[in-house]
Amino acid sequence: MSKYVLLYKGFERFWHWMQALLIIFLAFSGFEIHGFYSFLGFQEAVLYHNIAAYSLIVLTVFAIFWHLTTGEYKQYIPTFKNIKAQLDFYLLGIFRNAPHPTKKTLLSKLNPLQRLTYFGLKVVLIPATIFSGLLYIFYRYPGIYGIEAINIGSLKIIAIAHTACAFMLVAFLIGHVYLTTTGEKITTNLKAMLTGYEELEEEVEEEKNGNQ
Repeated sequence: MSKYVLLYKGFERFWHWMQALLIIFLAFSGFEIHGFYSFLGFQEAVLYHNIAAYSLIVLTVFAIFWHLTTGEYKQYIPTFKNIKAQLDFYLLGIFRNAPHPTKKTLLSKLNPLQRLTYFGLKVVLIPATIFSGLLYIFYRYPGIYGIEAINIGSLKIIAIAHTACAFMLVAFLIGHVYLTTTGEKITTNLKAMLTGYEELEEEVEEEKNGNQ
């Protein structure tokens, strides 16, 4: 038997959607800054890109605090258990209507591949994107003796690193959107992140309550 449980809390859903919107806008404005197209205009694109960047930093700080205080950070600790079965499922099993090799629970919302991917995203890629972006903004800054510069050989290095991070974030976003359609129904995962509720096997809940 199964029943609907609150799997994703309010802040978790807010953080998820705001982070997605900010990353999409940062990519949109950032690629315009690099001359891929013209929509907002260069000056406006830079202005709004920086505003969105600072908003993402603030959101990330709150998210870190929330994950640490609630213990939800444990969801992202990588594990290699069943990782081969999960990889086989995504490569082949999903096209053969094979059963999902891992079950989602309140204590384990992510499968092994998701844990590895999100760990890399949150610990490596997003921090690298933010750090390279800040270096880009403050490469030259006003000081006591006039305009000073960070001791880096060329702004080109920072630009390439930041742009590479942006492309990887966009690639992740595309893959993430695709994988949201691989639930029991095409809208199952999307609905869960909107409402917070998802259908889980009832014995999982009973086991959790029994351990409390």
